[in-house]
Amino acid sequence: MKLTEEGGAMKKKYPEIDQVIEYITTHLYDSISLTDLAAQAGYSRYHFNRIFKQRVGVPPLYYLSALRLQKAKDLLIETDFPVREIGMEIGQQSLGTFTTRFSERVGMTPAHFRNSIQQADEHFRSLKNLSDWRDPRTNIDYPYTVHGTLKTEVPFEGVTLIGLFPKPIPEGLPAYGTLVSSIGDFRVSGVKPGVYYLMATSVSWKMPVHDFLLPHRTLRIRAKSPIIVETYKEIPHQTVTLRPPLKDDPPILISLPLLMNNFLDRLHQHSNL
Repeated sequence: MKLTEEGGAMKKKYPEIDQVIEYITTHLYDSISLTDLAAQAGYSRYHFNRIFKQRVGVPPLYYLSALRLQKAKDLLIETDFPVREIGMEIGQQSLGTFTTRFSERVGMTPAHFRNSIQQADEHFRSLKNLSDWRDPRTNIDYPYTVHGTLKTEVPFEGVTLIGLFPKPIPEGLPAYGTLVSSIGDFRVSGVKPGVYYLMATSVSWKMPVHDFLLPHRTLRIRAKSPIIVETYKEIPHQTVTLRPPLKDDPPILISLPLLMNNFLDRLHQHSNL
């Protein structure tokens, strides 16, 4: 059976990973080792680490750390707990360490993320009012362009954020990316040779700012197979389908409003040339 972007074949093959993910989510604040997780699945540490990565895309302890950072995002927006306490809550021993790791994987400091609600709403409104969505980067044909067709399982009207990431998890700024306002063809230009994972998520025009600051329920794409960009080789056309989130999806850590702002900045800079 061919493995799809949703991971259907792998999910059927390793259903025990679901119970491990459930264990992780219910013991998020506990001290959890690879041995603990392997025992939940009934495998050796080596075998469990291998099949978890095949199914989810990242190793189990990396997935655990991603869920904890996602929880930190939730607490920053939904509570008034001090940033230091939130870092301690998810297992970070110092404010400096928490700030560094959060910034690397979300794209901004915890304090900036907490205070970004108004800016996020402004970026979203600006996108909704755009009449010209042509990304200036689409005019760049060198070195390579990733072409694709965007489909959806669930009809929606809004914006889709598409990124090429160095890891199979949407964290940190994508190496390359764009935004599109409709289903259909897309292109990401100026891509250098390398290995990338295509990840995307959609934001409905009716969605409140809270729901894309903390994108737990947004439609998404998680391509299991990497896109390999090689010198003088044609890049296959990518056909991808937005669908509701699955239990084994890694969390979307990168700040979606940050990607919106970066896209708007590109449009603004191009219009001033």
